[in-house]
Amino acid sequence: MKRSIVTILFALAATALVSAQTDLQSVALVKLTKTEPITVKQLKAEVQKIEAQTGKTLTLDERKQVLDVMINERLALQAAERDKITVSDADINQQLQQARASMAQSLGRQPTDAEFESAIKQQTGMDLAAYKDQLKRLATVQKYLMTKKQDILNSIKKPSDAEIKNFYELNKVKLVRPDTVRFSMIFVPYGNDAAAKAKAKELADKLVKDIGTSPSKFDEAVLKGQSATAGYQAGDGGYLPKTPEAQSIVGQEFMNVAFSLKQGEVSRLIENSKGYQIIKITEAYSQKNLELDDIYQLGSKVTVRDYIGNLLYQKNQQAAFDKASKELVDELRAGGKSYQIFDKLIAY
Repeated sequence: MKRSIVTILFALAATALVSAQTDLQSVALVKLTKTEPITVKQLKAEVQKIEAQTGKTLTLDERKQVLDVMINERLALQAAERDKITVSDADINQQLQQARASMAQSLGRQPTDAEFESAIKQQTGMDLAAYKDQLKRLATVQKYLMTKKQDILNSIKKPSDAEIKNFYELNKVKLVRPDTVRFSMIFVPYGNDAAAKAKAKELADKLVKDIGTSPSKFDEAVLKGQSATAGYQAGDGGYLPKTPEAQSIVGQEFMNVAFSLKQGEVSRLIENSKGYQIIKITEAYSQKNLELDDIYQLGSKVTVRDYIGNLLYQKNQQAAFDKASKELVDELRAGGKSYQIFDKLIAY
């Protein structure tokens, strides 16, 4: 019996050793200006990251595509280093600050360092240091592409008025603004325990009693809510379209109440998982098939014409970027001497 256990343990150890040795083997070599290996372990990590994001196992052909992208990136980085094209740490820190500002807008406050790093980890699967490294690699590749293929990227044309009108005619059946309301809101947040929740309910009930159905008293309560000592929050709630996506955010009860009110009317007390709400409808719009010069998104100055123009321009940008990328990759791979692939290891 002991002998069998020893044999099994030895076999498991040997398997683990073979696997570890395989992970260290090079599945490809990039050698434009220097020899740089891409190991089986590095390919596995990239494949696993994509599989986690897509929720499916990649086929052998898809693994080869992943490896091709890894080779192309390293070729471009070596070429950028050769041509002294760099991206500074200050540039990367600026990108991180922009991401942090976007998160602050969503939270309504500045995120802590721990919150910011946790969000990056959740969205990318990487810690902050690894994420910064990836940002720098991508920015360097993009800067190299912009430098070497500037003629293609500068040749992007803005769509003509005829192209915009043609797109509109073909897609106007989809260009519909749903029933939409804009609302002002008073929000009394819950506490963390039963006593705090009871206190919040007491304040919410008092507000409902004081306001009643009076729009002017609601507005007065909103002004008082700007004070740090009010005990509740108040202000503009923005635009709410009558769509399944919006309902998934605000909840069915809130949606039902909001669209049962006329412009200027004040709601009854609404409860959700975070607190109590009272709303007043400040603007109301019926469903409409949008014309070219209608506002595409309420609250902005962007017209349907502007939206289509930007959409078509981005499409032209992508086509030019794809062309420039292909040309650059073909040049870096020319002759097949700048890289080498060991096909049998892709299956690992």
